[in-house]
Amino acid sequence: MGTQTMNNKIILSTAYFGNIQYYSKLVNYNNIEIEVHENFTKQSYRNRTEILGANGKLALTIPVKKGRSIKIPINELELDYSENWMNTHWRSIESAYRHSAFYEYYVDYIEPIFDDRPQFLLEFNNTIQSTILDILEIDNEIKETTEFVKVPDGIDFRDAIHPKARMQKEDVNFIAPEYFQVFANKFGFTPNLSILDLLFNCGPSTTEILMGTFKSFE
Repeated sequence: MGTQTMNNKIILSTAYFGNIQYYSKLVNYNNIEIEVHENFTKQSYRNRTEILGANGKLALTIPVKKGRSIKIPINELELDYSENWMNTHWRSIESAYRHSAFYEYYVDYIEPIFDDRPQFLLEFNNTIQSTILDILEIDNEIKETTEFVKVPDGIDFRDAIHPKARMQKEDVNFIAPEYFQVFANKFGFTPNLSILDLLFNCGPSTTEILMGTFKSFE
């Protein structure tokens, strides 16, 4: 699917069902690199996503094996299956969105992701990203970094898109969209959740909405 893409090079971290801001970048830029050589950063969207359920915003965090070293390269970070978190995460997603307008439309694409047991976080996130982009019919070229560069050539979003407000960096090109949410009548509208929230609530309009989140100053 063709989009009105920006040519600026950007660099993103890997993400577990990245939020709307994250997917805004994947849709609106055509020169994208995913960082695969950095050291793992805790409490980030690399292994965490946020959805909206009957009890409000819910963070789903993937357990990972810490190993002996504090610094673990993201491309070597293994998933921890000592607890059945895959079942817990899927049941939480199912409970949150089974009454949404487009749940039945997309469940057969999303549920199988939780049937496998990949060894590495990066492998798991890549499967998710590929699935979501296929659903959105987005074919922008996305590459992986070949080495870690502290100050990369391009716009660095690796830590700018972050669940903690104090860690977030100003993103003048992003406009958080407002749309119908299943539990908005209880909690009001909750912005910038997982791409799953937008997908299950808005369906085929998701790509168009993501394209509209980019504010250009050119």
